[in-house]
Amino acid sequence: MKTLALDAARAGRLRAFYVLTKPRVNSLIVFCAVIGMFLAMPAGLPGALTVFAATLGIACVAGAAAAMNCLIERQIDARMARTRGRPLPRGELAPAEVLLFAGVLGGFGLMVLHEAVNPLTMWLTLATFVGYAVVYTVLLKPRTPQNIVIGGASGAMPPVLGWAAVSGEVSGDALLLFLIIFAWTPPHFWALALYRTADYARAGLPMLPVTHGAEFTRLSVLLYTLILFGVTLLPFATRMSGALYLGAAVALGLQFILYAWRLYRDYSDALARRTFRFSIVYLFALFAALLVDHYLRW
Repeated sequence: MKTLALDAARAGRLRAFYVLTKPRVNSLIVFCAVIGMFLAMPAGLPGALTVFAATLGIACVAGAAAAMNCLIERQIDARMARTRGRPLPRGELAPAEVLLFAGVLGGFGLMVLHEAVNPLTMWLTLATFVGYAVVYTVLLKPRTPQNIVIGGASGAMPPVLGWAAVSGEVSGDALLLFLIIFAWTPPHFWALALYRTADYARAGLPMLPVTHGAEFTRLSVLLYTLILFGVTLLPFATRMSGALYLGAAVALGLQFILYAWRLYRDYSDALARRTFRFSIVYLFALFAALLVDHYLRW
C-alpha cells in the first residue's frame, strides 16, 4: 500500500509539472511552428531530423515560458476561478521547484536548437521566451489593456521559428504568417476576457473589458476580426498560396466575422465561449489549409 501511495504521489507531481507547460496552448504553438517548417520548403519535405529537433526544442522552450508565467502569476492565479486549480496556487509544487524546472527545460530546448538546428532559431526562440515570460507577463499584462495587442508579438513567433529552423533565414512569407497570428490574437483573447471579466477585475488585471467596458471590447473584437480577414488574404495576394487557401481563408474568415458580429449585437457569455473556442479551430484550420495548398501547388 505504501508503494502504491508513493507511486501515486510521484505521478501527481509529474502531472503537476506537465500542467505547468500549458499543453493545450503548447500544442497550438508547436502546430504553427511545424507548419512554418513545411511552408519554408519551396518543394519537397524538410529533413526529418531537423523537424524533430526543432519541434522538440521549440516545445521545451514554450513549456518553460509557460511555467515561468505560472510562477510569476501564482498570486494572481490564486484569485481567479479559471486558474486557481493550477499546481502553484494549489500548493502542489514549490516556487523554487518551478524555477528550476523552467530553467532546465528551457535550457535543454535552447541547447537542442543551437546544436541540432541552427543558432538563428535558438536566438529567435530565446527572444520569444523573453517576450512572453518577461515583457508580456511582467511589464505589459499588469499595466495596460493593450497587453494582448503588444504582447501578441511573442505568440505570433512560432511559424517564424519553424521557418528559420528549416531555411536558416526569416523571409517575407514567414512574416506574413507572423502577421496572421498577430492579428488573430486580440479577438481570440478578448472573447475569453469578455466572459471572464469578473475574474480579471478580481485579480486586478487591466484587461480591455475591465478598463473600457464590454461594449467597447465587443466592438474591438469585431474590428480586429475584420483586420484579420484582410490579413489572411495577403498570402494569396503575394502568391504565397493559391485558390484552395483563398477559399478556406474566406470561408473561415466570414464565419469568424459572423461570430464577432453576433457578439457585438447580441452578447451572451455562452456566445463568447463559442467564439473563443471557434477562434482556436479557426487558426488550426487556416494553417492546415496553407499547408495543403502549398503541396497541391507543386
